[in-house]
Amino acid sequence: MLAEIYLSVRRETFVWVDPGKFHREDFAAHTNGETVFVCEHADGSVAGFLSLWPEDDFIHMLYLRPEFQGRGAGTALLHALPQWPQHRYRLKCLVKNRRAKAFYLSHGFHVTGNGASPEGDYEELSFFPV
Repeated sequence: MLAEIYLSVRRETFVWVDPGKFHREDFAAHTNGETVFVCEHADGSVAGFLSLWPEDDFIHMLYLRPEFQGRGAGTALLHALPQWPQHRYRLKCLVKNRRAKAFYLSHGFHVTGNGASPEGDYEELSFFPV
């Protein structure tokens, strides 16, 4: 199920990237060694997931099924992080993914850097403890 969410969200969100470059099988490789947090709806269905590279406190992915976006699932996943909000976390957000950037900024993240990837330019965002 998580691999399906991974694939469908990438294809629906990153519309500027050739969808043929995204594969269900990539999920296992892209989360290898990461801690994956899963958000379930009250009915037992999976709303989405967050993958964390714990050695660097790096949020690699936070993907939600479209019907759960804007309904608190992303916030619940952030709150599931160890020691949230007393711990520093960071992530990369593609510049073209404006909705995701707005979400992170609304949760206290700040832009701390930028760079480029095969999927496009990104900004590094960091969350500093309160």
